[in-house]
Amino acid sequence: MFLGDGMGISTVTAARIYKGQLNGQTGEEAEMTFEKFPYTGFIKTYNTDQQVPDSAGTATAFLCGVKSKAGTVGVDDNVQYSNCSTVQGAEVTSILDWSLAEGKSVGLVTTTRVTHATPAAAYAHAPRRSWEGDTSLDSTQKGCTDIAYQLIKDNPDIQVILGGGRRFFLSKNETDPEAGTTYTSYQRRDTSLVQEWIQDKQNRNKTHAYAWKKEEFDAINPDNTDFVLGLFESSHMQYEHLRDKTSDGEPSLQEMTIKAIEILRRNTNGYFLLVEGGRIDHGHHGTYGRRALEETVMFDKAVSSAIDMTAERDTLIVVTADHSHVFAMGGYPARGNNILGLVENDIADDGMPYTSLVYGNGQVQSTLQLQTDECCAYGFRDPCRRGHSCLCQRSNGSPVDWYTRAELYSSCYGICLVCGTQ
Repeated sequence: MFLGDGMGISTVTAARIYKGQLNGQTGEEAEMTFEKFPYTGFIKTYNTDQQVPDSAGTATAFLCGVKSKAGTVGVDDNVQYSNCSTVQGAEVTSILDWSLAEGKSVGLVTTTRVTHATPAAAYAHAPRRSWEGDTSLDSTQKGCTDIAYQLIKDNPDIQVILGGGRRFFLSKNETDPEAGTTYTSYQRRDTSLVQEWIQDKQNRNKTHAYAWKKEEFDAINPDNTDFVLGLFESSHMQYEHLRDKTSDGEPSLQEMTIKAIEILRRNTNGYFLLVEGGRIDHGHHGTYGRRALEETVMFDKAVSSAIDMTAERDTLIVVTADHSHVFAMGGYPARGNNILGLVENDIADDGMPYTSLVYGNGQVQSTLQLQTDECCAYGFRDPCRRGHSCLCQRSNGSPVDWYTRAELYSSCYGICLVCGTQ
């Protein structure tokens, strides 16, 4: 299952054009790989308590089949936000649990922290999505364990875990190997979960590998490695355009997807793999349009690799999103107009140039006299068409689309799960 966080219809459209223009086309005629899938549909995204959802509640819906409150993961609507005493009895199982029960292998790949909302809903039960580490837990709440702890201690059979978020797994006595320092505000007060993970695999005589940089990741042999834990950043992984591609850097989403499939497909009973393009969402929240589109193109490459490595007759691939963003394409740009630039054949009613990519709210670009070169920069904040801005661009409550490739598509877990209940 491929989840583009925040990858609404407008993002897919703009990314399709961006992808085409990167390949020397006008762009509009291009296609994302997953747009070629034969089965498509739309998904309502609301949470039980919000018209416009967040990624925690939606992840619970598409991974567990139950709609729930915003900000909660792996629990049903009976839970009270940020209240540990309401968790017992509200826990719900996920497609990872169901797959493991059937003897399948399972894995998680993301460009966010592996404890972030989307992956967390697959394995954790928490009344508050931000309780990612023990230092994040509300000290007044009793009876809850943090999300990182649940991943390692309660889910020892997840074979592939690749992403960011190392700071919630290292103890306060350990030095982060990349930063050369200790993040005392985040690192654990109780134990080193990295060492706990390694010890568990040794105790069970499982071949395993832990990696925190690309050199170590590349050295993992998928043919004889059963378990992999890769934590490549203290927090989220780098945006693709900033990613260090050297041996001291980190793998791409495409590379992580390939490695995960190579490991998991050795199980003759099959496997379930969740792949999240999580930083699409972060680009949008910052109103960095180009960053969001670059992340979407890399997400598409990961899908393409999965297609190449699997057979339609026995492998179901679902591509979807958890919610959209207030990201739009407007005006009347001519065919082939630079999707990142100014609309070249028109000016606004006030006589000013404008971009076709805009946000409904969020941080505003300070420069008023826009230039095309400036608009195409990764650090450019696309304009906000309203009188004032908020600190962070908010999500969109519109439906999102899903795309499915499989001969037996009617058995798709995703189609059933995303509907949820209530």
